[in-house]
Amino acid sequence: MLASDISYKDSRSHVEEIYAVDVPEATISAVTDRLTVELKQWQERALDAVYAVVWLDAIFYKVKENGRYTQKTIYTILGLSLEGKKEVLGLYISETEGANYWLAVLTELQNRGVTTLNCLCRWLI
Repeated sequence: MLASDISYKDSRSHVEEIYAVDVPEATISAVTDRLTVELKQWQERALDAVYAVVWLDAIFYKVKENGRYTQKTIYTILGLSLEGKKEVLGLYISETEGANYWLAVLTELQNRGVTTLNCLCRWLI
């Protein structure tokens, strides 16, 4: 919900609908304010220059927005470091999957320090 810029009121309704728990908007606001800072730091953190393998995938979800269902695409990038440790390099949300958005995602990875990618893309496997 945080990544999708859903309002506090909509977040409250969503939590109540899914979990049958009534959470005050003030609580949602406080949690969101705390998480926003940490999420931004995680999204902008420096990455290793080289990854042994990078998996790229896009997953499609049906999301309820304004009372109707729409499709969202979650771009997922997972890297395998040279030490053999798996790391989520990034998660990105878009309306659709496409080459232009993939280019933007890969450009962001480069801006965060990645210089070499050996990619295993889902459409090549």
